[in-house]
Amino acid sequence: MLDIAKGLNVSVVTVSKVLRNKGKISVATRKRVLQRAKELNYHTNWIARSLVTRRTFTIGLLLPDFTHPFFAEIAKAVAETVRPQGYHVIISYFEEDPELEKNESDSLMARQVDGLIAASAQSNSNLFENILARKVPVVLIDRPIAGVQASFVGADNEAIGKLATNHLIAQGCTRIAHLRGPKIGIAAARLAGYRHALQKHDLPLLPRYVVGARYVDSTGYTAMRKLLQQEPVPDGVFCYNDPVAIGAIKAISEAGLRIPHDIAVVGAGNVHYSDMLAVPLTRVDQCTGQSGKQAAELLMEQIGAKRKPRIKKILITPKLVVRQSTQR
Repeated sequence: MLDIAKGLNVSVVTVSKVLRNKGKISVATRKRVLQRAKELNYHTNWIARSLVTRRTFTIGLLLPDFTHPFFAEIAKAVAETVRPQGYHVIISYFEEDPELEKNESDSLMARQVDGLIAASAQSNSNLFENILARKVPVVLIDRPIAGVQASFVGADNEAIGKLATNHLIAQGCTRIAHLRGPKIGIAAARLAGYRHALQKHDLPLLPRYVVGARYVDSTGYTAMRKLLQQEPVPDGVFCYNDPVAIGAIKAISEAGLRIPHDIAVVGAGNVHYSDMLAVPLTRVDQCTGQSGKQAAELLMEQIGAKRKPRIKKILITPKLVVRQSTQR
């Protein structure tokens, strides 16, 4: 920066402001500084900068899966939100393994990230209470954890279950099954919403119509094949998420049944390309991009706060997107 300042006859402070995109600097001066920096192949030394500012200008993002479009969209929204503020995102994933999640979080803490956003698979609060004790800001996304004193952003999962099941009932379905997600809180909440909707309409709650399907298309396919062995066969299926629903549709089609005439199918998530499937999928939109954006904004607010900010819980209202898979 001293070399740039001497060559252009400006102060080091001016050069610093230009390179950090801060302060009120004239367009002409800014252009001259950036051009000279390019000529000298100048790059910010983030390690040196962190020693001065006590920040690394990085945030950690803990996700259970890279391949799921839902989490990919969250990552995109988080990165786009923090990037204009000079922050970068370090993404780690843990394959729904709580022990691997702990190892990944330890690695992020060792890299001195300024904050953490996590869609966790933990069954208790120990991991995040330890992180919070180190005064590292934390925002939970998609998956709340009882006992963790941290802000949360996610969809109202019980409302997702109610919305999907009520829609199937409105389409004339009377034997409605549920392909349940993994053993985490949001799957239990969606199951509760499903049960509540059936009870409200005096429809039977049959244990054999609830089959574990985890969260990917292959397990959705296997679970749906089990459902198809029941007598009578369900005429409507609410699936934990979109990949599970896609697997279910494959199993139904292979069995020679028609969607939605024989079995109507609803997913959750509203990931991209849903309208390009052989049978466009009705699904509950969790407003994924909005969740990622608000989680990132909350975290940046905490990082920049001089006092400890109050904990916030943001529940995003889901929306039904009706397509061919339920239009009977």
